[in-house]
Amino acid sequence: MIGITAATGRLGRLVIAELLQRVPPDRLVALARDLDKARDLAAQGITVRHADYDDPATLDTALRGIQRLLLISGTEVGRRVRQHQNVIATAVRAGVQYIAYTSLLHADRSPLRFLADEHLATEHALQESGLSWVILRHGWYTENFEERVRHAAAIGELVSATGTARLSPATRADYAVAAAIVLTDDGHAGHIYELAGDEAWTMADLAQAITEAIGRPIASRHVTPAEYRAFLLRQGTPEPIADVLLTIESGIAQEALFDDSRTLSRLIGRPTTSLRTVVRTWLCA
Repeated sequence: MIGITAATGRLGRLVIAELLQRVPPDRLVALARDLDKARDLAAQGITVRHADYDDPATLDTALRGIQRLLLISGTEVGRRVRQHQNVIATAVRAGVQYIAYTSLLHADRSPLRFLADEHLATEHALQESGLSWVILRHGWYTENFEERVRHAAAIGELVSATGTARLSPATRADYAVAAAIVLTDDGHAGHIYELAGDEAWTMADLAQAITEAIGRPIASRHVTPAEYRAFLLRQGTPEPIADVLLTIESGIAQEALFDDSRTLSRLIGRPTTSLRTVVRTWLCA
């Protein structure tokens, strides 16, 4: 039995779709905080159970009988270490044998410490649990740039504070294939995989991809961090969110989201989805 946490989220659903190509639905357990959102999964013959990272009582029931578990990291920054520890401790009690965890690219050395520290603490908890484990250190999702791309297409320029720094995101679908593989194939226990897209690109490259997709020029305008924050605020971004986005932008400028190992494409057995393919999907559909 394979359990998938956060099963109704965007990544969780993609992982389940990939798993259904490899195992029958009666071997899958979809773990969700809101069971109403999982009705379509139950209709496919998948077992659906209530699981809340903040409520260990729900986890005791949810993890019963599961041998392999995908722990998709929570979204509540600042609370995730305790939430993930709840899942890991319950997994030990429930007899789970193997956990795959979705961490952050180069979590041990990433300058994005406000994200990386929680992931690294979870990795350590998993490594000390006595369970078999595999760590999937995800780079950025290409989809994280969709709103930015659409906005740039609308105003005619892509504003950034990253200079010529490279990043190598991949789509959620690419990461989902990797998760399905490590959950169903042997030989991955004890590995830490640094996962990112094959293609490294800069913000100028992203502006060029938008230009090609819509057939009119999109300028790439580099600004200082202070100017980028002011730009976000002028666009109506709430100040706390602008500060988070600026921190991420500074991390990108330090190439926190760049990796050229091509580990992801080797793991999934095909090239990762190209930036231009994704941008065309957003702007030309």
